[in-house]
Amino acid sequence: MNKDQLTIFEHDMPQPLPARMRPQTIDEIVGQQHLLGPGRVLRRIIEQDAVSSMIFWGPPGVGKTTLAGVIANHTKARFINFSAVTSGIKEIKEVMKEADESRRFGEKTIVFVDEIHRFNKAQQDAFLPFVEKGAIILIGATTENPSFEVNGALLSRCKVFVLKALTEEDIVTLLQRALDSPQGFGNQLVEVEEGVLPMIARFCSGDARTALSTLEMAVLNGEPAGTDEHPEAVRVTREVLEQCTSRKSLLYDKSGEEHYNLISALHKSMRNSDPDAAVYWLARMLESGEDPLYIARRVVRFASEDVGLADPRALEMAVAAYQACHFIGMPECSVHLTQAVVYLSIVPKSNALDVAYMEAKRDALSQIDEPVPMQIRNAPTKLMKEVGYGKGYMYAHDYEDRLTTLQCLPDSLVGREYYRPTEQGNEGRFKERLQQIKDWKKEHENK
Repeated sequence: MNKDQLTIFEHDMPQPLPARMRPQTIDEIVGQQHLLGPGRVLRRIIEQDAVSSMIFWGPPGVGKTTLAGVIANHTKARFINFSAVTSGIKEIKEVMKEADESRRFGEKTIVFVDEIHRFNKAQQDAFLPFVEKGAIILIGATTENPSFEVNGALLSRCKVFVLKALTEEDIVTLLQRALDSPQGFGNQLVEVEEGVLPMIARFCSGDARTALSTLEMAVLNGEPAGTDEHPEAVRVTREVLEQCTSRKSLLYDKSGEEHYNLISALHKSMRNSDPDAAVYWLARMLESGEDPLYIARRVVRFASEDVGLADPRALEMAVAAYQACHFIGMPECSVHLTQAVVYLSIVPKSNALDVAYMEAKRDALSQIDEPVPMQIRNAPTKLMKEVGYGKGYMYAHDYEDRLTTLQCLPDSLVGREYYRPTEQGNEGRFKERLQQIKDWKKEHENK
């Protein structure tokens, strides 16, 4: 077995800032309070050295490997680090054999597998018998949905912990810590222009590793600001940061007016069936550091608000784009958002669903809260049946046309129409079908 597999972190060579600032204890970890806050389950498991097989699932740079390192520091077990990129079945079997022998002498072995989704089925199967009999405790880290990427039998024996992208506040805390800590730039005078740290935080989209690497690049390329007392001092300005990241739009503020102007431009370009403009505004937002999941959520909303049943696949496309953004993040997910934005720009448009809901909402808020008609209430008890719950209910499947004249609206709203389909796309067919239903009910209502 490779001797290097016995430890996650090596300190012999100068390390990049993310490695130097990697937390060594639970209290040093920023974020993930839903798992590591006081009394939370993962914190208790680590502190009590009661680790069982588990999978850490989350986007890049949120602390999956860091958590493994913290466990390595806390546990009394033998800790082995595996990389799914460089390790094959031969290496797996060698380690499993050693772990099995160690178990006979009462020594636990924890095996950490980074990017476990990169292991194929045969490689994952090689772990299974050793996990089953307790020869090893397996900890896997993945950016992909483990339901799809991890062997079902192996997954069923692991607890899955979902890690969240770090907030901008979390990232700023990490960056400030790096500037103050001796492990970071604490021994060097670094002057950072106001607003630069939040800009880096927005740029990195919740990825601590990217944020720290960006800060390191900016410091190394900072403007000389040395004095006799501090000849090594540097100054990091917005201009330095923009040059390091090749992002001239880094001044974009996601909480300011330009944020809302750009998302409005994207939305209205799609509504106006202009895919070229829509893709341009999409690129403006993404390349300025906007969270792709925010854009994806707005695209999902657009799919029903402005397309709706004119093309029911629009919502499927939008949700798929959101999932793709969640799975792989930037920059790769830009193409998925482009696919959704272009599709939604081209398809027929209808706002009939949005109009229907807003009109129904207005009635729901302004009308007296009328009781549900007796004929469409459930009657699970004898008493309910005796007082008339469900009396007169007509089960549509019992009728030849699968239609009935059952009244489902309150008396004061009978005849009210909320959904008025357009002729656009598939909604034209739905309009025709809805008219057939209304004509049938009108014909049969007095029979």
